[in-house]
Formats: sequence, C-alpha cells, structure tokens
Amino acid sequence: MTHDPVLAFRGVSRAYHVGETTVHALSDASFEVYAGELVAVVGPSGAGKSTLLAVAGGLDSPTEGEVWVDGAPLHALGAAELAELRRDRVGYVFQDFNLVAALTAAENVALPRELAGVSRRTARREALDELSAVGLADQADRYPDQLSGGQQQRVAIARALIGGRRLLLADEPTGALDTATGSTVVDLLRVRIGRGAAAVVVTHERGVADRADRVIEICDGSIIAATGDPASVGPAEERTP
Repeated sequence: MTHDPVLAFRGVSRAYHVGETTVHALSDASFEVYAGELVAVVGPSGAGKSTLLAVAGGLDSPTEGEVWVDGAPLHALGAAELAELRRDRVGYVFQDFNLVAALTAAENVALPRELAGVSRRTARREALDELSAVGLADQADRYPDQLSGGQQQRVAIARALIGGRRLLLADEPTGALDTATGSTVVDLLRVRIGRGAAAVVVTHERGVADRADRVIEICDGSIIAATGDPASVGPAEERTP
C-alpha cells in the first residue's frame, strides 16, 4: 500500500541577501518524511538546519522549490490558510522556547487548542495531560520565569504535542535536559508518531540521532548524506517488516 509523505521538500532553496553578499542557507534540498517516522537533522552550526525547520513549518518561504505539509502545498496557501495549518497540523519546539511570559505553563500548552476553538476547560484538561507526560504536572500553574530552563523546554515540548498535530518540528528539543529526561522526550515523540504523526528533529545529541529512523546530514545549506530508507517507514500497518 502506498502512502503520501507528511512533509515533502522538492528542490527547496533559501537565499538571503546581506548587503551585496548572497547567503545560501538551503540549496536544492529534496526529501520526504512519512507518518510514523522520526528524522534527525544533523550538521555544524550555521549549516542551515534551523532554516530547514522554519521553511518546513511555513515560518519562512523558500526562494525556489516547493514545500508540502500533510498534502497541502504551502506556496499555494493564503495567509489565513497558512496560519490555520501551522496552528492545527504543525507542532514546534523552538530552541528559545517561545513561551508567553504572562501565561502559566498550563495556559501556554493550552493556547493552541483554545485558538482552534476548543473550550477552555477541555484545553486545560488536555494541557494537564501533556504536562503530566513530560513530568511537570506539579508546575502547571507556574509562570515561565518561575521555571528552570529545562522545565521551560519541557513546557514547550508539551505545547508542541497537544492536539492531533501531524508534523512535529523540534530544534534541539533535549538540549537543556538531562540525559534521562531527554530520553523521555524522545519516547514521547515516538508515542506520538506511532499514532500517525511525523517528526523532524534538529539535534547535536548523538543519542537522539541514534534513535532516529533516518539521519539527514546538512552542511553549508546542502544535504550531503542521508541514512535509512524512507520507503520502509509509514503508519504501523504499512511498515516493511
């Protein structure tokens, strides 16, 4: 049985102009990520990994090529449609967390669901479930400045996991966590992609890359190596034995 990718890059390039200099953050990148698949993106600092995530989630637009998310061509979407897709189908874990300082941990996690029209009570219940899963049930009513860096990162991860998002994008999601908690985070991602999502994780952690289904190595904006076979990864009922 064939299946469509959750994320597809087709000849994607992203160039920035700094004065008279052109910086090629991505160059002709093509790859696909399927439901049930955890893909790690590795490479040196400045290689283009964060740009790749921003383009994948519609936070930035390619200079050339096309990006498709869950069957939707991002280049063909209007501003409102793109915002709706990012809210409902894409979960982000940013390197700097991007938590709202005026909201508690539970309110930060619940926010995407409330914006999607879910009742406040239901959104809070879902948020508490996600916070419990990342070991922060007792911190639900604390504000970001009352949490450690590692705790803030776990709140950000819980916010990315809430709802039925199809694509999870994470920029160093275990960077501020101890080894045991970082392993738990990968376990959480595994549970979610086992239910039909796909995950792309930028990481410098060898342990995270070792647990990925595939590893994509990027350098100077170009994909220089990739391990694993995307054709063998998909929903549980479609996986190659």
